[in-house]
Amino acid sequence: MIDVKPELLTAEFRALSAKLGQDPLQVQGPGGNTSIKEGDVMWIKASGTELANAVKTNIFVAVDRKASLSEAREETGDGSCKTAILDPEIYLRPSIETTFHAALDHKVVVHTHSVATITHGISPEGREILKQKLEGLPFVLVPYAKPGLPLTRLILATQRPETRVFILQNHGLLCCGASVAEVTSLIEDVERRLSLPARDFVCKPKKPTPPSGYGWAEQSWLARDARASHIALSGTYYPDHTVFLGPALPEKDETGSAPAVLVKGEGVLLSLDATDSQRAMLRCLSNVLRRLPEDWNVEAIGAEAEAELLNWDAEKYRQALAKNA
Repeated sequence: MIDVKPELLTAEFRALSAKLGQDPLQVQGPGGNTSIKEGDVMWIKASGTELANAVKTNIFVAVDRKASLSEAREETGDGSCKTAILDPEIYLRPSIETTFHAALDHKVVVHTHSVATITHGISPEGREILKQKLEGLPFVLVPYAKPGLPLTRLILATQRPETRVFILQNHGLLCCGASVAEVTSLIEDVERRLSLPARDFVCKPKKPTPPSGYGWAEQSWLARDARASHIALSGTYYPDHTVFLGPALPEKDETGSAPAVLVKGEGVLLSLDATDSQRAMLRCLSNVLRRLPEDWNVEAIGAEAEAELLNWDAEKYRQALAKNA
């Protein structure tokens, strides 16, 4: 029987995972993932599970690192690493980003959807300022790519031997190191350097009665701020927004199926049936735009990238798990 080394899942590793998962400025819903490895065994967060539950629930799955690395290098498999699972009886799938966790030769790898990092990473001005703020850190900036093998390719192409911090454009933050303590310190340093002040907003009571099946969202300020509403209606800026809320926020929804609808000058309608993940993504959009400086432009991931995400089997699986959670 293969020794899956359950002792790798230390209390310290689980605690860091849960702490990040419970912080909406670091992780939203089932986003983000953490891994820890030794030899040929790597434990990684399972697809569709939430880091917030890392202490109280078994959200990790053990995979054969050699097999996962072979998929990362596109020598075998399809990049899903489903066949690399060490326990054939387990019902969980490895994270859709298992390949880059396996490819990075560090014991601990942590990937978050840091709001501060996203805010810098969606803006050309923000990315230039980020380079100044992170000067002295072993970091690289990775262009946007679809999560999974496309992103793994770019991470491998841009990393240097000393790299410990990856800024993933229009996506998030990736930190790695030899221990939980080292990675924790890196994350805290990056967050401190990239911190941006958040504008206050007032959630005024709505006078209009929302249509059946909807309520006014706490983030309704987005519809009453001209710049924020324009950005929210013009595209999506990181993968999980597309996956859980769809491409951009719509102004109208004739079918009543949209989880959120932005009504200019009034507010954001949120479906009463919206999942926790959808609610988390709307909060994330609000958190990002509250921190976006007035003189920074933004770049959406684009219609082609949105279509790739919406038609991706791995993301449909993750959406289904989140919906049933």
